[in-house]
Amino acid sequence: MTDTMRRSKVEQIKENSHNLRGRLREELQQPETTHFAEESVQLLKFHGIYQQDDRDERKARKDAGLEPDYAFMVRTKNPGGYAPAAFYLAMDRLADALGSGTLRVTTRQGLQLHGIRKHNLREAIATISTQLGSTLGACGDINRNVMAPPAPFTARPYAVAREAAAAIADMLTPHTGAYFEVWQDEALVYSGEPEVEPIYGETYLPRKFKIAVAVEGDNSVDIYTQDLGVIPVFEDGERLLGYNLTVGGGLGMTHAKPETFPRQADHLGFVSSEDMLEAVKAVVLVQRDHGDRYNRRHARLKYLIHDRGLGWFRAQVETYLGKPLQPWRTVAPWVFHDYLGWQPQGDGRYCLGIWIENGRIKDEGAFRLKSALREIVERFEVDLILTPTQNALLVDVAPEVRAPIDAILQSAGVRPVQAVSNAERYAMACPAWPTCGLALTESERALPGIIAELEAKLTELDLAQEQISIRMTGCPNGCARPYMGEIGFVGSAPGAYNLYLGGNLASTRLNWVFRERVKREDILAVLGPLFSYFKRERAPGESFGDFCLRKGRADLEAHL
Repeated sequence: MTDTMRRSKVEQIKENSHNLRGRLREELQQPETTHFAEESVQLLKFHGIYQQDDRDERKARKDAGLEPDYAFMVRTKNPGGYAPAAFYLAMDRLADALGSGTLRVTTRQGLQLHGIRKHNLREAIATISTQLGSTLGACGDINRNVMAPPAPFTARPYAVAREAAAAIADMLTPHTGAYFEVWQDEALVYSGEPEVEPIYGETYLPRKFKIAVAVEGDNSVDIYTQDLGVIPVFEDGERLLGYNLTVGGGLGMTHAKPETFPRQADHLGFVSSEDMLEAVKAVVLVQRDHGDRYNRRHARLKYLIHDRGLGWFRAQVETYLGKPLQPWRTVAPWVFHDYLGWQPQGDGRYCLGIWIENGRIKDEGAFRLKSALREIVERFEVDLILTPTQNALLVDVAPEVRAPIDAILQSAGVRPVQAVSNAERYAMACPAWPTCGLALTESERALPGIIAELEAKLTELDLAQEQISIRMTGCPNGCARPYMGEIGFVGSAPGAYNLYLGGNLASTRLNWVFRERVKREDILAVLGPLFSYFKRERAPGESFGDFCLRKGRADLEAHL
């Protein structure tokens, strides 16, 4: 029996789940329990839910003979990051009424609620579903949230990218009625449900699948980190010629497992406009039918392409598509945009990009971001677009309300982009402790202090204006995309990180390991001298990431 014939335990759970139903309804009706059984935990992910516990309290509770302090993370699916006003206000209320009191913008343009108790899950999901939102497919072995550039510009490339993201998300949404039955207590099976999922089949995909649509030259979505990238190509900025496709990106890995690794996506080819959706479907079907369903660490699309080769993969896609792919079309060089501050949309209205530290929307002391956003959305009825860098844009803002919005934010202690340092602006972190069960060490709670130390050093060296991307995760799964940053911190042990260098702000190349298991207290001692070396030896206009790439690991080590 070969690996491709064997099936993991999770594959068996999916196959026997009756289209993602399992025993979720039965277990929800057990008020004496605070958590779900393992099979249900796996199915919950497809519904956008992760079972977690408070890791700050785990040991003390175990020593006291208590079960873990279980709570649930609920993640929404917002194609292109679009968050209508009614949806956002519902999430704001849920955070206070049923959650931890905060919201978190994800690196895939969704929102997360933390701290939902089991007995409140149905109310939370039902509320989201009735307020223009959904959590179905935000997690699990399925297409995740489809990303798109967050700018609401009326320029045709941006409009086409948003439309493409919505169309792809719609095509790849599961048809199961389980979501309605479990969370909205629908007694009857959803009338539109087929016997078997038409795209996903009985066992869905081997692992999670990530898609982004990019505008040519605008890499705000980190296109090369995606399983599948879709890039509309235009002539003269107006006439849509078709779409370039990238495949095989992905950042998750496992420490001490060299067979797992981050991978940058390849250029697959070009398809006409009318073939785009079918080409997307073909890529998904190849992964569905040929991806590894035994070893989940080897189940992402990147490993299928690495093992079989891009030529083999392209031939398979062409077979499913029923026609050959065209050669990749040359596109403009990629640059990074975060769309912070006030910007005209092109229709007489404006959008305002608000920097949110590590995506955490909260009220804390004199800082009242959560209250300010709620007041703005309620008072001016504006929608939001969530960004891939964990920020938020207020969109479709009339010119006459710009000043009142600025006043609300200022009174709430929310800094305008001009007051945000570059070290802060280009940094991202995953949640890690205390909620994520995979985290080896801190991330969201640790990064602000580290940024403050690095910023002070950069200021001392007159380098504060440098745009250096800094990304941190508490484990090697790479949710904050650390393997593309100019500086990447990846949790490797309690209080320690593997330090990566050599990526770039445009996110077009992988970085590399510079040092392993750097202790938190030693980070400045390692990077400080490198910043000094950069100041002395950089070429004109050279970025920190390019400098590290040019010098290489051995040279950098020699100058520490």
